[in-house]
Amino acid sequence: MNLRRSRKEDPEVNLTPLIDVVFILLIFFMVSTTFQRESEIKIELPEASAEPLEEKKESLEIVIDADGRYFIDEQQVVNTELDTLKSAIRKFLGEQTEIPVVIRADRRTPYESVVRAMDATSQLGLVHMSLATNQAESSGE
Repeated sequence: MNLRRSRKEDPEVNLTPLIDVVFILLIFFMVSTTFQRESEIKIELPEASAEPLEEKKESLEIVIDADGRYFIDEQQVVNTELDTLKSAIRKFLGEQTEIPVVIRADRRTPYESVVRAMDATSQLGLVHMSLATNQAESSGE
């Protein structure tokens, strides 16, 4: 006598290997992702046609917004006076004396604010100074 099964067996799907692969992919993407440090202060840099220079890793970055406020190491300087700016730069420098200075000023920043930042750094003996700009877009020539 031939007995038939009254019910078909449901196929089993083992999800464990699939979950393992997903976790491995997640770990791979987390480890291989690079993060770019961007300033949180919104400024529009002026444009220049010169080739960009290789930026050194350790430098003093002075950011000046459109209202002429100064930011050193993403911290706003209390006021815009020369002595206050110099003391904030001294605090950032600590023991360092030979560090390049990068001034990032908004295109609408008053000229006086940029000159004051340059004056403060030069009075502290920092002579390696550069002004940050955006690369000018080519006009299709």
